[in-house]
Amino acid sequence: MTEIIELEKKVLSENDRLASAIRNQLKAHHITALNFVSSPGSGKTSLLEKTLGALKDQLRIALIAGDVQTENDANRLIRAGGEMVKPMVTHDACHLEANMISGILPEFDLDKIDLLFIENVGNLVCPSSYDLGENMKVVLISTTEGDDKPAKYPAMFRRASVMVINKTDLLGTSDFDMDRVKKNALGINPGLRIFETSCRTGDGLDEWYAWLKTIVTQN
Repeated sequence: MTEIIELEKKVLSENDRLASAIRNQLKAHHITALNFVSSPGSGKTSLLEKTLGALKDQLRIALIAGDVQTENDANRLIRAGGEMVKPMVTHDACHLEANMISGILPEFDLDKIDLLFIENVGNLVCPSSYDLGENMKVVLISTTEGDDKPAKYPAMFRRASVMVINKTDLLGTSDFDMDRVKKNALGINPGLRIFETSCRTGDGLDEWYAWLKTIVTQN
């Protein structure tokens, strides 16, 4: 057991070293990077599709689309108008790691990027431990999931800076309680910025787009 713990510490230490180098590289090019994390089906790709459609003519957006076995999400994002989209197939690995990001960054012209989205693998456990060199983590949940997600996966919500509550158009079709999920999340991380969105109706998306443009300007 001790050997396993020491190996995990070594792996995370090397990951953090690479993440720090990535962060410095992105900062030198004035790139804002967001690491999108969620359980499967929360709507990460849908939100990114909408964001591309709304902001592709205002911001230079690049995307790394992580997936376990396919390039389906990357292809969706390209069809949505993404001109700088790279798939990252993990082949059964349950999260992205910094070495994966550092390996794919040379495929981008960093001087032509304002905003980098990293779409992580659908998982609220492993990705919480791995820094990818991002400015912040954005955790998505949806109203079709349990409102106890923050309580069940506190590490992810503690390390995130932003929570997006997606699929608000489906409120009322389950027992999901908006006030309860916010209370759970803010009890773990009082500094969380919270957005409520529906990719189907467009509710809340303008606020999300405005925030993205603000953080890019501030970087």
